Amino acid sequence: MKALVIDAPGNARVEPSADLPVPGPGEVRVAVRAAGVCAGDLYIYQGKNPYAAYPVIAGHEIAGHIEALGPDANCPNVNGPDVDGPGVSGPRVTDPGVPSLAVGELVVVEPFLGCGTCYPCRRGKSNCCAKLKILGIHRAGGYAQFVVAPATHIHRVPTGMSASLASFAEPVAIGVQACRRGEITGGDHVLVMGCGPIGLALIEVARARSATVIAADVSPARLDFARQLGAHTLPSDHTLPAKIMELTNGEGMPVVIEATGVAAVMRQSAELVAAGGRVVIVGLVKKGTEVAFEGLDFTRKEMTLVGSRASTNCFPEALALLASGKVTYPRVATEFSMWDGPQVLQDLTAHPGKVHKAVLLT
Repeated sequence: MKALVIDAPGNARVEPSADLPVPGPGEVRVAVRAAGVCAGDLYIYQGKNPYAAYPVIAGHEIAGHIEALGPDANCPNVNGPDVDGPGVSGPRVTDPGVPSLAVGELVVVEPFLGCGTCYPCRRGKSNCCAKLKILGIHRAGGYAQFVVAPATHIHRVPTGMSASLASFAEPVAIGVQACRRGEITGGDHVLVMGCGPIGLALIEVARARSATVIAADVSPARLDFARQLGAHTLPSDHTLPAKIMELTNGEGMPVVIEATGVAAVMRQSAELVAAGGRVVIVGLVKKGTEVAFEGLDFTRKEMTLVGSRASTNCFPEALALLASGKVTYPRVATEFSMWDGPQVLQDLTAHPGKVHKAVLLT
């Protein structure tokens, strides 16, 4: 098969004869049709991901058609309702009411693979698995003609949805997870710090829950698009704290979601949240980076500070939001051929603002 292989930082190529992955018991082989490019993929290309072992086939925002089923691939409930209940992500149970998977169906692939036995997995937090494997980092990902994944991590795509749009299920699921972690409801006012692709997903998922959203970023272009999505916007500069206090009568924001991966913004999130409010940290800093908070604020404000990592059991809700039209930011995507990937990765590294979001098509 053909694959886009990253051999080393800054060095990607198209391999015309990569090994065709064979689905084992309980696995599915998917013929990739679309795979998004996210910051994590660019970090691998740039040599900033400490977990990547080269050579690697990246790509974890994957949509495609089922091409082959391994033995027992139809035993688990892989694509129906969230039968385990919200927030539960351990081993999934069989649902006899869900039709079996079939070759040719358009599906998306959930890329975070938990072991199912460690403490986080037993608590329904397989996204934090102690032995976590991620497609596109620890196992071959979606930048190839084919990818293999457990059937438990395959989700049917709603009728009429394109593969390109469906590939956004993974980043939208991140937004769903963060909003669940922040317990966002219709009565909330939410500050989203950062309007990159994940920030845009956060804005739309929060608004789908009828929350009022204020978005902050340093980029005027990103703020302009956030306004198009219905968010109120503020520049993320030295005036931001005063403006937030003015808007909230000096109380601070009930919910702050940080989506920049900048330590200073994480620290500021705790400053901007209201007493009794919630801070959700979604952004990633480099390993070893310390973030200092005002210690007194933890007791004075009695704030809730939580992390949010990827997602668990959020794909069904993410696909439903995409199908309903409540999440529209994927229209910013620019589509490229997968086999132009080496040049695309080079261009996105050299010119980070060149496109809002890239999707590679086979």
